[in-house]
Amino acid sequence: MAKENKATYLPEHGPLDENGREILLSLKNVDITFGKGENAVRAVKNASFDVYKGETFSLVGESGSCKTTIGRAVIRVNPCAAGEIQYKGVRVSGKTTRSLDREVIRNIQMIFQDPASSLNERATVDYIISEGLYNFKLFANEEERI
Repeated sequence: MAKENKATYLPEHGPLDENGREILLSLKNVDITFGKGENAVRAVKNASFDVYKGETFSLVGESGSCKTTIGRAVIRVNPCAAGEIQYKGVRVSGKTTRSLDREVIRNIQMIFQDPASSLNERATVDYIISEGLYNFKLFANEEERI
């Protein structure tokens, strides 16, 4: 049973590691299971990693190794069967408040690797990169968006 998260907002900064680097995203012992009982399939077992502010992070593996499954758990589409996901030190896996869920949606976006199914060939690169900003109205004017 998932613990309920009482946090209602995300802090401006995440926690710092022992080297003073800000941790934006942290997966701790995450398991992702599909199905129940005898039909349950454990897709991800004990995934743990940190993503730091200013870091380019790549999750690589062969086709079918559950990279997308982990990404979908981070954006709260796939539930975690065990472990937890934290964003800026706040647990975002499991039950959350509606306001926290909205903040997570506004702050974490997934870019899929299959360009044919995820990119509009008629859109400019500028628009594709800014699409989340447009969708959630996260800029006041074009200067701020750029």
